[in-house]
Amino acid sequence: RRRRRRAPAAPSAAPPRTPPAGPRTPPAARPAAAPARPPRPPCARRRRHSAAALLARPARRRAPARPGPARPAPPLARPSRRRRRPSRESRSARRPGPGAARRRQLPFPPGSPAGRGGAGQLPPGRGGPTAPAPGARADGASVPVPAAPATATAPRDTRPRSGLAPASGPAERRARREHLEAAGHICLLKDTSDLESSSEIAHFIKAEKLEAALALHLYRGGRLLQGHGIPFGIIFGGTDLNEDINQREKNQVMGKVLEEARFAVAFTESMKEMAQMQWPHARDKIYVQSQGIVTVPNAAFNWNTFLHCSGINQSADNLHIFLLVCGLRQVKDPLYLVDAFSEWHQEEPNVYMVIVGPEVDPVFTREVKAKVKRTPGVRLLREMPQEDLHAALKNCFAVLNSSVSEGMSAAILEAMDLEVPVLARNIPGNAAVVKHEVTGLLFSDPQEFVQLAKRLVSDPALEKEIVANGKEYVRMYHSWQVERDTYQNLICTLEGSTEE
Repeated sequence: RRRRRRAPAAPSAAPPRTPPAGPRTPPAARPAAAPARPPRPPCARRRRHSAAALLARPARRRAPARPGPARPAPPLARPSRRRRRPSRESRSARRPGPGAARRRQLPFPPGSPAGRGGAGQLPPGRGGPTAPAPGARADGASVPVPAAPATATAPRDTRPRSGLAPASGPAERRARREHLEAAGHICLLKDTSDLESSSEIAHFIKAEKLEAALALHLYRGGRLLQGHGIPFGIIFGGTDLNEDINQREKNQVMGKVLEEARFAVAFTESMKEMAQMQWPHARDKIYVQSQGIVTVPNAAFNWNTFLHCSGINQSADNLHIFLLVCGLRQVKDPLYLVDAFSEWHQEEPNVYMVIVGPEVDPVFTREVKAKVKRTPGVRLLREMPQEDLHAALKNCFAVLNSSVSEGMSAAILEAMDLEVPVLARNIPGNAAVVKHEVTGLLFSDPQEFVQLAKRLVSDPALEKEIVANGKEYVRMYHSWQVERDTYQNLICTLEGSTEE
């Protein structure tokens, strides 16, 4: 009766066992039965098999999807490509204003790429290249140039090695270096001040096993590469054509350098014409290629920290910061506007001039520091990383240039690309880039600078028009990719020895 009252046992797939005949074993003497293991589901067995297969042999490529109806995307998984019709207010805001026609025409100066005429003066896709392509001159004649290699698959240790003899700013040197390394060359950057004698140059070329060189200044860089049996090219700076050309001894040295150089690059058509007039024998070697510009502002840059480091303890909302980016040397003339700007600052305390740049000339640097220290409204900062400098340019009110001589100022072009107004000294190098009241403002003396700066502060419409034109000018005529293609093609002319 007690056995009948017990709960029925769980159903089992196995048939019930018949109890053996004989005396029953007491419950204490029975061995403990192991817990029943649930059967493994088929999907688990398949997963373990797949993992083992992946470990035992390389992964197989996924077969291409069969054609069929696309699976609907989940909600909010992909933004819709359907464009909404703008409202009436936004459409009216987009209508061109009175200065739109002027911006479309962009009457750039005659010396700039935009104002040139003839063959080979406009960027690719707009009538021709900004610079004559290697193998074609501006006058239509052809120059034999070796074809560029189709591929660059050689290991790094066997790639051509080239040395740079820089004499321009760090941004320009870094740009040329990136162009050459992108073509598969090993590029060594060396300052001309570190290699003064011919024996040091010969030892450097032999030790590094250099096969070619590119000098960034006809006199300071080019003269060091003569007579070493290494092919080289030249990039004109600014002072070599604007100042050194007037000294007879340097003029003769630069002429001999051009005789040995495989090619020479000028930033503007006016620089090319000046070089051809001085050295007619090098007419077929000179090409025009404007600087390519790309800006990368640091997103983590703190403008208030920059102002604090400059000693400016005012609210950034009410300030007008004019930034002068240059190396501290005589040719850049950073003190040209200091006195006039200080007088303006005493009238309007919310305007400041900040000079940023490396200490190139130690003697002149001490003079600049002493002058700035006793001049209210003017500050001096050391050289900054390029990303931070671009962020500072983007936050300032306007960018200045007061140089006595310029080839093509990268700071001016970077400011235009960052949509910042430019006020530059009216010299040939700046006038080739800045069209007065179109892409910037040009001044001839400090008093005219103050008048133009005050006008820019009080006229937002003028600022907006200049910024828009400058941005469009850089986009059209200072392409980074065009500059890269030009230098990668020109560097092919340096392949082989000078005896060949």
